[in-house]
Amino acid sequence: MAKYIPPEQSKGMQIVDIAFVVAAIFLALWLPLQAGWAGVSRAIIKIDNPTWELLGQTPVQVEQWNKLGFADAASAHDIIQNKFDYSIDWMQLVIMAAVLIGYFAFLFVASDREYRDVINEKFNEK
Repeated sequence: MAKYIPPEQSKGMQIVDIAFVVAAIFLALWLPLQAGWAGVSRAIIKIDNPTWELLGQTPVQVEQWNKLGFADAASAHDIIQNKFDYSIDWMQLVIMAAVLIGYFAFLFVASDREYRDVINEKFNEK
């Protein structure tokens, strides 16, 4: 039985592969932020003339805000009121699930073809 020797990839194609992977990682991290699918909340709940009490801060919390350099409630307003948005957009969830399921189905089919090609190449002569 002959020893299996995998095909070799040229240096140029290795560079193309690296560029593709870097671009894919960049797009996977950047695109959801640009599309508004990830990140911080989209709006800050504004309170006119905020006080520490209206912002729901205890005296101990106020003391800590003062230590951080926020002398009054107005200066800390945007940080305190910037709440994470836990709402779910069901259409985006369905689209993301379809993309992930399609990707894993593609991986399964492509891996199965590669596996069968290697087995046929190795053992088809018998």
